Amino acid sequence: MAFFFSRDTKVFMKWAYDSTDTALYEIPVLDGFSFSQATNTSEVTLSEAAASDGYSKRGRAMFTDSFAPAEWSFNTYMRPTKSGSGNAGAGSPVQHAGNAQEFAVEGPLWAAMSATNYDSAIAGSSNGKVFASAAATYEPNVFDFSSSNKTALGVFDLFFVLGASKDATDGMFETGVDGVTIYKLASCSVGSASIDFDIDGIAQIAWSGQGQSIEEAHVLNTGTSAANDSNSDSQAAETTKGLIKEGVGDTDNYIRNKLTNLAISYDASETTGTDKGLLGSSDVTYNVTLTGGNITIENSLTYLTPETLGSVNLPLGHVMGTRSVSGNFTCYLDDRANGSLALFENLQESRGVITNAFSLTFGIGGTTSTDKRIIATMPKCHLELPTHSLDDVISVETSFHSLPSDLSSATAANATNEIKLEYKAP
Repeated sequence: MAFFFSRDTKVFMKWAYDSTDTALYEIPVLDGFSFSQATNTSEVTLSEAAASDGYSKRGRAMFTDSFAPAEWSFNTYMRPTKSGSGNAGAGSPVQHAGNAQEFAVEGPLWAAMSATNYDSAIAGSSNGKVFASAAATYEPNVFDFSSSNKTALGVFDLFFVLGASKDATDGMFETGVDGVTIYKLASCSVGSASIDFDIDGIAQIAWSGQGQSIEEAHVLNTGTSAANDSNSDSQAAETTKGLIKEGVGDTDNYIRNKLTNLAISYDASETTGTDKGLLGSSDVTYNVTLTGGNITIENSLTYLTPETLGSVNLPLGHVMGTRSVSGNFTCYLDDRANGSLALFENLQESRGVITNAFSLTFGIGGTTSTDKRIIATMPKCHLELPTHSLDDVISVETSFHSLPSDLSSATAANATNEIKLEYKAP
C-alpha cells in the first residue's frame, strides 16, 4: 500500500489553439487544490396516524436524481515568460509561443475564461492564426475579453495526475503504474479568477470553475502519436500538439507584489449627475501607494442538467451569465496633493454624482520597461466610498466595479472592455 501526497501531483489542461489543433498544457499549481462532485437527491417521507394496534409508519426513501457539476479550484502564480527561438506549437520541447515572443504560463486559463479557443482570446487575433503564417510571431500575452460575449465559452479537460512526480515513464502516465492515479475532469469551464495583492508575497491567481464529470482515467499519453502502455496495449495521443510546459521550470518569471503600482485617473466626461461636487468637471490623477488589493473576474456560469424521471441525469454543459469585474485596493491615509485623503473627500462631498468614472491601471510587479510585469487596465470604474481602517497607521479601503464603455453596444470593443491584461517579459 502507498499513500498519495499532494506535493507529487501535476495538473494538465487540454485546450484548443484553434478549431482543429489541441495541446496539453502543464499548469503548475500551488498547494491547496481541490476537485469534487456531488449528487442531487430527492427524499420521500412517510408519516401517518397510528393503526388500531398502535403501529405507525414513519420513515424515508432516497433517490439519486442527477450528478451535480464537478467543482475544481487551485491557485497559480502569474508568470510572464519569453519563448524560445522556434515556432509556436513546434519543437521539442514544444514551444508555447513564437520566436522570442511573450506569453503567460497560465495563459490557457485566461483564454478559456474569455473565448472559445486560444486564438480568439488574444487581443487583435483571429482564428487560425497560430498554425498558419503567424506561427513564428504568435504572441499570446494580451487578453482583452473582446470575444467573451458568447452564450458559452471554451471547454477543456483537466487532468489531476496524483503521484506524477514519481513516475518513471517518459511521455505517458498510467493509473496503477509507478504509484500514479489519473483523474479526468471533462468539459470544464472557468468560473472566476481572483488576483490578490499581498505586498509581501508573489503575484498569484485563485482559479475556480466547474466541469461535467470526474472519472478515473487509465492512461494520459502526453505525446503526439500512439504509444504502448505497460501491458503493450496501444494508447492514442491525448492531443495533436503534445505537451507544452515551456516556462514551467523557470525560476526568473515570478512577480513581486511589492513593486505593484496603481494609477487612478478621474474621467469627468464619463461621470454623470446633477452636481459633480468636489470631483469637478476636469480630469484629475490621484496618487496612492498600495498596501494591498484584489481584482476578481466572475463569469457567473451555470451548468444545465436535465430532470428526466427514472434516470440519473448528467450535466449537459454551461451557459454564461453576467460578466463581473470588481475588486478593492487599500492604501494609507495621507494628505498630499491628490492623495488618498483628497480622493475620499471628493467622493464624499460629490453627492449629486450618480455614476463616477475612474480609469484604473495596475502595474503588477512594476511599471518600467525592464520589469517582468502584468498591466491590468480598467478604463471605466465606478468607485465606492472609501472606508477607514483605524489601525496604528490609519488606512482606507476603496471598492471598485469595472464597467464596459457602453453596456448596450453591439461592438465588442465597447461592450467587453472592462479589463485588459498584458503580460510583459522583457
